[in-house]
Amino acid sequence: MEPERPLIGRVQSLVYTSGAWEIDLSMRELRLHGSRVPVGSRAFDIVETLLLAGGELVSKHELMRRVWSGLFVEENTLQFHISAVRKALGRDRNFLKTESGRGYRLTGTWTPRPPTSSARGSIGQASESPFTTNLPVPVSALIGRELELNQLCAALSHHRTITLTGPGGIGKSALAMEIGRTVFPSFHGDCMLVELASLMDANLLASAVSHALGLRLGGDEISFEAVARAIGKKQAILILDNCEHLIGAAATFADTIVRMCPAASILATSREALRIEGEYVYSVPPLEVPPQDCDKTDRAEEYGAVQLFLTRTRAGQCRIATEKSQLGKVAEVCRSLDGIPLAIEFAAARAATLGLDALAARLGDRFKLLTSGHRTALARHQTLRATLDWSYDFLTRQERRLLQRLAIFAAGFTLDAAIYVMSDTDLDDAEIIEQLSNLVAKSLVMVDGSTRWRLLETIRAYALEKAAGSGEAELGAKYHAKYFQQAFSSPKSDLHSSPGALEVDADVKELDNVRVALDWSFSVGGDEWIGIRLTAGYAPILLRLALMTECRDRATRALSSLRAMSRRDERLEMELRIALGTTLVFTMGSVEAASRRECCRGRW
Repeated sequence: MEPERPLIGRVQSLVYTSGAWEIDLSMRELRLHGSRVPVGSRAFDIVETLLLAGGELVSKHELMRRVWSGLFVEENTLQFHISAVRKALGRDRNFLKTESGRGYRLTGTWTPRPPTSSARGSIGQASESPFTTNLPVPVSALIGRELELNQLCAALSHHRTITLTGPGGIGKSALAMEIGRTVFPSFHGDCMLVELASLMDANLLASAVSHALGLRLGGDEISFEAVARAIGKKQAILILDNCEHLIGAAATFADTIVRMCPAASILATSREALRIEGEYVYSVPPLEVPPQDCDKTDRAEEYGAVQLFLTRTRAGQCRIATEKSQLGKVAEVCRSLDGIPLAIEFAAARAATLGLDALAARLGDRFKLLTSGHRTALARHQTLRATLDWSYDFLTRQERRLLQRLAIFAAGFTLDAAIYVMSDTDLDDAEIIEQLSNLVAKSLVMVDGSTRWRLLETIRAYALEKAAGSGEAELGAKYHAKYFQQAFSSPKSDLHSSPGALEVDADVKELDNVRVALDWSFSVGGDEWIGIRLTAGYAPILLRLALMTECRDRATRALSSLRAMSRRDERLEMELRIALGTTLVFTMGSVEAASRRECCRGRW
């Protein structure tokens, strides 16, 4: 049997090394090249237990008994923390070996040595003053953020101003606080949280910071400079949480602190950057979701979004089975919600009352469905709609209008497309580019490669709802359809042409946009002529994608509309008939059968 994990004694004062890795049992740290790698308490317990087993196999039941002594936990809880250890090890994840159905072992040659002073954290120097923090104790583990936590803890060693940006509900505040809790034990300075969500008057920012830091400053009006002088040369991390509505004042304050306080750092959360000198901007990504085309749904629990959903549903006494079919539905829900942690929390709460199937079926009306936030949360975090209202209310009229127009794009868009859908406005190209840049800066539009942008599906659904209420929806749909009709009416889309790989890839990316445009064109209030020309222009791409049934149905619909029109276009009719005939060969089995079908219908 493996040796029992010692609670005290000489062994816990040792540091074990293997190559660039260190496991410090006294400080309970996992380090790579001397830098601390964030890992949760339970995950470190697993590492320690396997380390002290000396390379021997530790059964999963023995591991659970030691790490969760006296507690009953399910096996998937162990798997979750094993996954966290592997993520922390990164490229060296093979150190942790799994023997299917038996247990785990830690491989490698781990050499013990006494701890040295260099084992302390790399951020900051020692201070004679006692160190304080007002960070709240976490009520639950931060799930799926190991990589981000690792990167940002390292970034604090090199940057004095870090701003976490991202849309509402992405988890900026939770990540910032976890960074503070992670670095504080080895920082040798204060780590103080300044909550700004409820502060509406920028003139009171200095006073709010002073109060949060416990500074005793005289006078009725407290200036940023006075706060900076009070901090002086003291080592500190100031976490400015929720800056977006006070962005100008927050930027001025952060700049003042960095200039006047040589040992102080700023960690801010905001939906847009502070834009001050030396700022390191980190766009917080959504949680990882299983890919759409992944058929190994039994591995869905390896993705952060699924882990969060399952953890929250289990906490709400809702047991989701881990069969492939159920995990596949969980993955679908997480993808539909873009991996946004707050939306997933809401969805997990609803799953506890509706069940997984009903939840997945009703996500189309997500803003009415996802309203079960924590009662103690900020008002804007108690429903999904309120979260987005907070961002939307701070937009200018022109930014709102552009966001509503951009929502029509189902598959992202290029700059030319964004400009075209605003054709009827009084904005010139430069002004539209400026407004688009503002929406990107405010985390409402995401950069999707070097030449494309997109809206997260949740933000897109919200903007479409706003567009329908403002009259922008029909205008946006019209110019969206006209743009793609013109884009695919050029000679490059000829059925027999052979475009290059890059051109084909660019055309394929617009598939969902073209579908939206065609659906609008042939709807009540649409423009059938646009739809006919777009169908003919995009048919070659549908054929290259082997979407034969869709191409057949689209061509049939376009030909029907064309025959009912007084205007005639023989070239268009020929292109549509060639596309239809090609698809009928594949969908009906032979040229003769296709010909008989068309002859019987009087279409030739």
